Amino acid sequence: DPGSGELYECPICSLTCADIQILEEHVELHLEEHSFSEGGDRRDLELAQQLQTEEDEWQRSEEERREREEFKKLQRQYGLDNSGGYKQQFLKNMEREVNRGRMQPFEYHRRKADMMECLAFGIDDGKTRISGVIEALCKHYQNESKDVRHVWLSAGVDHFHSSLGDRGWGCGYRNFQMLLSSLLQNSLYNDCLKDTTLIPSLPKIQSMIEDAWKEGFDPHGASHFNNRLHGSKAWIGACEIYSLLTSLRIKCQIIDFHKPTGPGGTHPRLFEWVLRYYSTDNEGGAKVVCTSKPPIYLQHQGHSRTIVGIEEKKNKTLCLLLFDPGCPSHEMQKLLKQNSDGSSLKLLRRFVGSLKEKQYQIVAVDGVLSLEEKAARCHASQVLTSEKIP
Repeated sequence: DPGSGELYECPICSLTCADIQILEEHVELHLEEHSFSEGGDRRDLELAQQLQTEEDEWQRSEEERREREEFKKLQRQYGLDNSGGYKQQFLKNMEREVNRGRMQPFEYHRRKADMMECLAFGIDDGKTRISGVIEALCKHYQNESKDVRHVWLSAGVDHFHSSLGDRGWGCGYRNFQMLLSSLLQNSLYNDCLKDTTLIPSLPKIQSMIEDAWKEGFDPHGASHFNNRLHGSKAWIGACEIYSLLTSLRIKCQIIDFHKPTGPGGTHPRLFEWVLRYYSTDNEGGAKVVCTSKPPIYLQHQGHSRTIVGIEEKKNKTLCLLLFDPGCPSHEMQKLLKQNSDGSSLKLLRRFVGSLKEKQYQIVAVDGVLSLEEKAARCHASQVLTSEKIP
């Protein structure tokens, strides 16, 4: 009753009213305000959840885009992007040389005709080949290199360097050509290589590796290349070299130096293994030992080379002698000259401190396989193809 003088207190904010109806209206305003606030909170929460969902979807989309770009980058890097192979790169680089005035059009057409003929017959054109280096090294060490106590050299091997058609990706194939050039000079391998009397071209080597895969060698590795190398710029490594050699009945093994074994990330055990390979059955007091051992294929991340010998210095340190496919002919030609100061040997020498990649693999040849042994190795390669050095 407004005239009774009684006071009424709001249960929410403790406001005192003299009229009960005014208090009821006041409390209803409180309730309406609370209801509106709850609805606003719900709308804010829904908006925040929507924004977070959109952010998550954008991040997933960006991650997928980056992964696609990275995959395409790797495909380009390893020659698996369907951009063509040896022939396409050769022609494109020659066209670039003509456009820059470094090659005359008639030279372009002549070299194109020569290339097409070599590819048709599956043989290398020999234009990046240097012969006689091992023989020159043998003479040099006999007459010079006073700091060398012993040196072991592989059997004769030709050097092959990359050309306009395989620059940037062909090192594995060029190293196979080097190894094959040595095996072709050894009568022990005549029967294995009766169908390969001339050095094959790079596309031919790709086809030969594909044939090894078809026989059942290294199905896991084959799947990495989608069972196809020919017509691509795909990089190859130790497993592909092993499969190819074994398919030809050439006995070989992969040795995996999967971690450094010396200070500063070095691999002294690799050097010791190479020393045993060349010096076993070739021991004696001679300073220079020209062995009958084939060269060794050496692989690490991004590149491969060929080991053609090893030096033992008078202070007992070891030094590998390497043929690098990246070394051009005019540099290798220097090794054919009798250079008394031995400065040209810098092209070949690699000391323990020079090889500091995380991992190395070598493929070493050691004889001929019977058909039964070949079949057994084909089966084994489907499970394991390398031995790890602890």
